[in-house]
Amino acid sequence: MEIIISSNTSKPIYEQITSQIKAKIMSGELQTGDLIPSMRSLAKSLHVSVITVQKAYEDLQRDGFIETTVGRGSFVSAQNRDFIQEEQQRRAEEHLREAAEIGRSSGISVEKLVELLKLFYQEED
Repeated sequence: MEIIISSNTSKPIYEQITSQIKAKIMSGELQTGDLIPSMRSLAKSLHVSVITVQKAYEDLQRDGFIETTVGRGSFVSAQNRDFIQEEQQRRAEEHLREAAEIGRSSGISVEKLVELLKLFYQEED
């Protein structure tokens, strides 16, 4: 599992780990039941403290993304579709809030923003 740690950000390392694993789960790259690396092996491969990885795993477990069983390891939780949908909606809301702020400050009408959103939504890659 590839995780990239950036030293050029103010985001703590454990949050970088957490957000990248969440993204892999939400994108389907990691599936329900998949084993994720042990804290020690991930810490070693990333050259970070085991305590840093432990904090990330605790956050992932608290948020329902992984389950950890002593002696067996950590696995991707049986995905709660409602939770993942809520997380994705929250991310969309952040982008829409930013678009609304840009629209207001630039004099772009809400009708034009809605029209653009519809175009992007219906667009196929």
